[in-house]
Amino acid sequence: MRAVLLLLILVVVIAIGAVATGLININQIRPAQAPAIDASRRGIEATGGQTPKFQIDTGQVAVGSRERTVKVPAIEVRPADAAAQNGTATTNSTQP
Repeated sequence: MRAVLLLLILVVVIAIGAVATGLININQIRPAQAPAIDASRRGIEATGGQTPKFQIDTGQVAVGSRERTVKVPAIEVRPADAAAQNGTATTNSTQP
């Protein structure tokens, strides 16, 4: 039960954040109207009424690609035997 409540709170906070930052813009373009209810001997009849209509604009993300030249450092790899011959041998030591 706590997990469901936490999830619901998280969804509400995300929705508020999306509206506050302008990522989602919601405008009501048609109001709601309740139906007319008529009770008679034949029963209850509901006529008319309409649901509200909303226009929702969402943010857009443009994804593309372009060529770039990137400088990459040169890496020199020498075998361990060649390093020992040049006097740059490394030793692995462990201390207790």
